[in-house]
Amino acid sequence: MTDRDGPGVRYEKKDHVAYVTLDRPAVLNAMNLRMHEELARIWDDVESDDEMRVAVLAGAGDRAFCVGQDLRERAELDRQGVPSSTIGSRGMPGWPRLTERFALSKPVVARVQGYALGGGFELALACDLVIAADTAVFALPEATLGLIPGAGGAFRLARQIPLKQAMGHLLTGCRMDAAEALRLGLANEVVPQEDLDTAVAAWTDALLRSAPLAVRAIKEAVMRSVDMPLEEAFAASFPWEQRRRHSVDAVEGPRAFAEGRTPVWQGR
Repeated sequence: MTDRDGPGVRYEKKDHVAYVTLDRPAVLNAMNLRMHEELARIWDDVESDDEMRVAVLAGAGDRAFCVGQDLRERAELDRQGVPSSTIGSRGMPGWPRLTERFALSKPVVARVQGYALGGGFELALACDLVIAADTAVFALPEATLGLIPGAGGAFRLARQIPLKQAMGHLLTGCRMDAAEALRLGLANEVVPQEDLDTAVAAWTDALLRSAPLAVRAIKEAVMRSVDMPLEEAFAASFPWEQRRRHSVDAVEGPRAFAEGRTPVWQGR
């Protein structure tokens, strides 16, 4: 990669938190195929490393979280006759991408500043929590480029905000600022840019205070049942809930409460 491309993705682990940073600030963290391949390996590691209990997804620099697909790379692939993608990324480098990792059991927090456009917005929509700076700008401009938001934007936006508002943004590519994203429920918190890291740390600290198996069981139950009839959800089987139910942590929580102390989670 050239200096303009940057290293692609930075991956750091600290105090049970996996920090994943899209690191191509010169091109507003646009994602090329090499980045997708790197990210696939990273998400595999996040899921398999039991020491990692939370992931934070961020973009390098202060101008953008991510502006989605690297359209210069896409134009070159078009010139070479490489077929373009459609809905989903199956068969493409980096599959399954975060937007299709439906079984990822650990919570992912999006740290959003600046532009979150196209695939960048789709990444944020796929995260469990979104903490945004007041500089954040969200949009799915694919229709204005002759494309579609095929990495889940067309599906998730219409599930996460009222349909008419979703259609307005999807069909026109119009932008929403951080305040509107908060009002529509697409962000958990909006703070001044200089307070963003502090706010993200407060959320990760809160997540780490919860029992890791309980967090994974709750995420699985919510995400798998969100479109189920309520009666079917009650009757469904959730593997992470079975692990939680039979774990030492399920005993530790009530015991710590009864003894008036902070629980010590083992994640097993």
